[in-house]
Amino acid sequence: MDYVNGHGTATRQNDIHETAAIKHSLGEHARRVPVSSIKAVIGHSLGAVGSIEAVASALVIRHGVVPPTAGLHEPDPQLDLDYVPLIARDQATDTVLTVGSGFGGFQSAMVLTSAEGGRS
Repeated sequence: MDYVNGHGTATRQNDIHETAAIKHSLGEHARRVPVSSIKAVIGHSLGAVGSIEAVASALVIRHGVVPPTAGLHEPDPQLDLDYVPLIARDQATDTVLTVGSGFGGFQSAMVLTSAEGGRS
């Protein structure tokens, strides 16, 4: 896993749970994987958000640029993953995990991989 496109609604409880889920899923590798969210830019698009974030994640793979989380000036020190604040990061990326949460407790996750593979 080279990048996580998080749900990232910037609510304290969601951020705590999302960080814990990423750590649980990726183990020690979690701290080496950049995490950001595009919701601060696009808003929560309700039912369309999964499609929009899948396209954004595919663009990360294609262009090798991890988008920043707009408005993330000071990450919470208790949330200790590699969050990408304010400035995009150049990084060859072959595999992206994109996650989302919906109203009513619905959760989704999708893994996208490069058709070419092996660039990172």
